[in-house]
Amino acid sequence: MRQIHGIRDMAAESVLVAGGGAAILLQIADERVGLGVAQHSDFASRPLDRLHATLRYVYVQVYGTGAERRFVSRAVNRAHRPVRADAADGRPAYSAFDPQLQLWVAATLYRTALVLHERVIGPLDEKVADRVYRQYAVLGTGVGMPAALWPADRAAFETYWNESLAALEVSDEARRVARDLLHPRVGPVWLRAAMPLARLMTAGLLPESVRAAYRLPWSDARQRRFDAVISVTRLVWPRLSRGIRHLPAIRCLRQVRAEMREAAG
Repeated sequence: MRQIHGIRDMAAESVLVAGGGAAILLQIADERVGLGVAQHSDFASRPLDRLHATLRYVYVQVYGTGAERRFVSRAVNRAHRPVRADAADGRPAYSAFDPQLQLWVAATLYRTALVLHERVIGPLDEKVADRVYRQYAVLGTGVGMPAALWPADRAAFETYWNESLAALEVSDEARRVARDLLHPRVGPVWLRAAMPLARLMTAGLLPESVRAAYRLPWSDARQRRFDAVISVTRLVWPRLSRGIRHLPAIRCLRQVRAEMREAAG
């Protein structure tokens, strides 16, 4: 496995996609994000859309040119424009352009990627970990989050993360979105066949308090299965070719470049 020097050496590892479900559930565990997703997206009929959009955004922000990053950021901002509502009926106001919510979404992507990388590929050297952490701020700043809002260092992030987790209140809307995500009623056969594993990985990667708030089943047997999947993946992953490990990133970048050529027409 190639030595990790920064985010560009880490983010393309497609094993990190296994954390997508956990990241999404963490995001919508903030009631404001959960309301926005519940009211402005349709997991039931398009279960892969949010994951695909997130991967596309991450890969282009990390590996794309300046023009490619701006192209994708504009698309994200267009999609986010209607995602807002005033406070009503005891529910908080929300906006996809709220910097605090942009920070939370970026934080969930960083945290789940880091946890999976440490479990499957290995822990980062302290200096590299600091560099990767600083570089992950781009996932927030790419959609308008002020750079100063990203916690100053990893210790500050840990404080922010723990305080944010303690403040989460999973709403009924978030639980409904989670059910649609983890038990899709439509989609290709391969997706439905993969869902038992996806549900195991999603629940296993969530903090215990968040898993319980979503009422996701867990047991000693499930923990053993989760640990076994991680152990097997840790053995197999380094033996795969770089082309296989990085395939989603490669395909996303090609797709964006094709779209830009078409738009330039």
